[in-house]
Amino acid sequence: MTLAPEMVKQLNDLKAAGLPDIWEVPVAVTREQSQARVAFNGPAEAIYKVENRFIPGPTADLPVRIYRPSAEKDAPALIYFHGGGWVLGFLDIYDAALHRLANQSGSVIISVNYQKAPEHPFPTPFYDCFATLQYVKNHAEKFGINANLIGVAGDSAGGNLAAAVALRARDEEISLAYQLLVYPATALDFKTKSYIEYATEYGLTTRAMQWFWNQYLQGDEHDQNSYAVPATAYTFKELAPAIIITAQYDPLISDSEDYAEKLKSAGVDVTYREFPGMLHGFFATVAVTPSSPLAIDFCAQEIRKLVSN
Repeated sequence: MTLAPEMVKQLNDLKAAGLPDIWEVPVAVTREQSQARVAFNGPAEAIYKVENRFIPGPTADLPVRIYRPSAEKDAPALIYFHGGGWVLGFLDIYDAALHRLANQSGSVIISVNYQKAPEHPFPTPFYDCFATLQYVKNHAEKFGINANLIGVAGDSAGGNLAAAVALRARDEEISLAYQLLVYPATALDFKTKSYIEYATEYGLTTRAMQWFWNQYLQGDEHDQNSYAVPATAYTFKELAPAIIITAQYDPLISDSEDYAEKLKSAGVDVTYREFPGMLHGFFATVAVTPSSPLAIDFCAQEIRKLVSN
């Protein structure tokens, strides 16, 4: 399929805005400019309750936003790690998407605003995310959730963090119901088919991804650490079932395809779906493309299957 018309418009609007590339300006400037992304989110649908609170992290208190679809006190739960290259991103951008995902899946969603690079490079964001899982599991009753029905999820850099948390959960024998990975960044190979084919002109660029990884890892010390680069794991056996969502015109699609194959080869249950005509980032842009709610509803359907077994 060719690029969807709404994605073409998004690219044209981006080009017309004439914004500098991310490596050309201070991070603070890009973060301020990214506030405008909330407009792509769309209005959030009604939900039973949304609550903002802080939970203790290893080095700082972490803001979380809790989306509760009902008054159920033993609900399944999903811990969500947002995207943004480990550098950008904030909770508001995902409001509409997570309202819908909570309603459609019947799960309480806990979205965490982990600390960001370059001020807080790896392992800090990973530690924040894993600590969130531990805290939520240990305080399941307070969250009104079932400690045995918790999944982790994230998109892009958040997908990297979700995959890494799933790996450590396996390593430490902490049960997870599933991992939902939305176009995750899982490897450091910039010579893959999609990094070459979609290097420029499709929103997210290969050079931008190299820059993001550099901010997160800050050297090569962690290149073979699976909690930083999940594709380097020594084994993928006994990981939680995976739902993997991709966009057709995304520099990261090869990462997702390769990771899905690694999981399948290790005997992990994988549900994989590519959304045709889409760009990186489409999942949360409910106001931009009908493929966003379609993807959200597909994920919710798969989540319901996994938490009802």
